[in-house]
Amino acid sequence: MTFLVVVTENVPPRLRGRLAIWLLEVRAGVYVGNVSRRVREMIWQQLDAGHEDGSVVMAWSSKCESGYDFQTLGTNRREPVDYDGLRLVAFKPPDPADL
Repeated sequence: MTFLVVVTENVPPRLRGRLAIWLLEVRAGVYVGNVSRRVREMIWQQLDAGHEDGSVVMAWSSKCESGYDFQTLGTNRREPVDYDGLRLVAFKPPDPADL
């Protein structure tokens, strides 16, 4: 079992309801739980299929050097990067259309 955190923004209500089947929603759009790798992968498939125009980040405990791993879906200024084997987050410049 691994500890899992999922944060969603602007996803459809049906996807939020589906997440609530396996995880506890501790704040709006923030889900936590202890799940197996198989369940985590199944949740990711559900997120990938249903996030539409929203964005999602999933983080879980891992045996890597940092102790966690994560992946993202959707448009976001934060972008995962690999730096000498560590997963970090880089910020993309703001979109001029958003200014």
